[in-house]
Amino acid sequence: MPTNNNSHKPELTPFLLWLMTITTAIVVGNIYYSQPLLGDIAKDLHINNSKAGQVSMFTQIGYATGLLFIIPLGDMFRRKRLMLIDLAVVTVSLIGVATATNIYVLFITSFLVGLTTVIPQLLIPMVAHLAKPEERGKKIGFIMSGLLIGILLSRTLSGFVGEHFGWRAIFYAAAVMMVIIWLLIYWKLPEVAPTYAGTYSDLMKSLKDLFIAEPKLRLASFRGALLFAAFSAFWSTLVFLLKQPPLNQGSAVAGAFGLVGAFGALAAGLMGRLSDKVDAFKLSAFTILMVTVSFIVYYFSSASIAGLIIGVILMDIGVQATHISNQAIIFALNPDARNRINTIYMVSYFVGGSAGTFAASLVWGGFGWAGVCGIGTILSVIVLFVHLVNRKKMQTA
Repeated sequence: MPTNNNSHKPELTPFLLWLMTITTAIVVGNIYYSQPLLGDIAKDLHINNSKAGQVSMFTQIGYATGLLFIIPLGDMFRRKRLMLIDLAVVTVSLIGVATATNIYVLFITSFLVGLTTVIPQLLIPMVAHLAKPEERGKKIGFIMSGLLIGILLSRTLSGFVGEHFGWRAIFYAAAVMMVIIWLLIYWKLPEVAPTYAGTYSDLMKSLKDLFIAEPKLRLASFRGALLFAAFSAFWSTLVFLLKQPPLNQGSAVAGAFGLVGAFGALAAGLMGRLSDKVDAFKLSAFTILMVTVSFIVYYFSSASIAGLIIGVILMDIGVQATHISNQAIIFALNPDARNRINTIYMVSYFVGGSAGTFAASLVWGGFGWAGVCGIGTILSVIVLFVHLVNRKKMQTA
């Protein structure tokens, strides 16, 4: 059951917000380093591209599992201590990826990396908890900008490192970065008292109760899952498109598309500010439509770098802005259950992502780029339809 948490909250100073944002940006990269390197992994381990594509799927499944079983503990245990334990495990897991000698070991270690790369999803509810209510959307948007920059630039970094030093090097470097983050959190991050006093079993059961009780949470989770499925389908197969004729580009170019996607990170900050002031329902309808348009652009741009760049800008702004809108909605629901609410939303999000990656890896073998574009278009149209028909529920629930 919830505790009566009237104790003094640490102040969310600019330094603390920057520390949490930078930590989020660096840690989240662990999930995405493999995506521009899948072609290199396939070549090194003597497997086909479809098999290599499942590395990203296992990482995302691991992340969803960590969100489900670890993040709720943020309502039950001291978060700083939980983060320090988690960072130690993820460091070892990254070394395991870097030293993997076959695809099955890589599947297991990638799953473990995903499982333990959950620090950002402990920090985001912490920012929502510490921020003033009238500034919550703005502060969430700020840390989410860091998260999205980390997601996008991690692909650029890993693509560059993979091109020049081999695909394993980035995972060794990531392990070193995790040690540095561990030290920063140990020295500088304040402790936040738990808000739940009960058993772990009851804590997990409460996830079901929250899901049933909150229609806005259900709709946000659905929107997030399907849009991230479309997003992941694109990013997990882009490297294969770029490597084949007529584009004939390497992993460095695939990673450089992350720089283009940084527009989505800029949109996250804007969305955070707008979500405090305007109708999020209308705003989300527009951003979801952007995702649909992006996949139509992709379909006609299989031989055009410029067309792909335009599509990435549209898709990343649409997906990330909708994600921020979703989070602004869910974090306003129940202050004492923010970690569990975030768990429900983010588990849905990354289950969708892993499903999108898996579907794209299968479709690529039979239908190529047209199949991937079909997946993204269908999923985003479904999200837009469900969003529009639930207008009244979102505004009155």
